This record gives sequence, C-alpha cells and structure tokens, in this order.
Amino acid sequence: MREGTYKKIMVATDGSVLVKKAVDMAIGISMLSRAKLYAVYVLVPMTHPVRGFGWEQAAIDHFRKEGETATLSVKKAAKASGVEVEPVLLEGHPADKIIEFAEQNDIEMIVVGTLGKTGIDRFLLGSVAENVVRHSKIPVLVVRGEVPEE
Repeated sequence: MREGTYKKIMVATDGSVLVKKAVDMAIGISMLSRAKLYAVYVLVPMTHPVRGFGWEQAAIDHFRKEGETATLSVKKAAKASGVEVEPVLLEGHPADKIIEFAEQNDIEMIVVGTLGKTGIDRFLLGSVAENVVRHSKIPVLVVRGEVPEE
C-alpha cells in the first residue's frame, strides 16, 4: 500500500440485502482510493448424496447463478461511482476461500458484512466474518448489516 491509498479491495457478498452496507462501504472506499474492487461470492460445495436423484446439478447451477447475480449487482452499483469491479466466483469454505483469494491476489483490504449475532445464534450459525477476522493477515473491515423492517 502506497501513501495510505488502496489499489485492490475485496468485498465478500452473498447477494442479500444484509450485505448492502458492506458493499456500499467497499464501493465508497474504492472510489476514494481509486482502487479496483473484487466482488467475491463463495459457493459452498454440496455433499454428495446417494446417486440417482439428479437434483445436485440443479442446486449447483442455482447457486452459481445466484453468485453471478450477486457479483454483477455489486458491479452495477459501483458503475455509477466509476469503480472498476471484477466479479469472482469461488468454491469451498467461505472464510478459507476469501482469505486465500485475498492473499493470492495482493488484496489490501477485505470488506465483509455481519449481522452481529451473539450467544447461541453465533455458536450455532458460526460467522464467516469472524473467521476471516481471526485468520486473515490482511486488514478486514467488518460492516454490521441491518435487518430490513417488514
């Protein structure tokens, strides 16, 4: 990183409204730094059930399309700000793949969203953001999402 500016920033997205604040923050920082933004979506691998049901490929195709939609949404949102975005689809354990991609591509900041779960919810659901923060050597900006009112 030179003179306090970033050249490569990554935002992890799942396409939900809950990560909108993280995406907006990543776009804003990228715009101010004139950084390239990588919009990363991680497909969680399917376990392989008994053969013959045929739904596995349909599920994989569904999640791949969801990932493409999520990353293109970031690209569209960034276009108005003049931010260059590269959509990236990865497959594996989300926290591991986010860190691995960041390290292999000289990313200078990782932006992730979180719901801020605590207690039993955090224990049961785990937290990609928490795992990224704990294991990344790269700075991580965690942006707390907002649950939309119904």
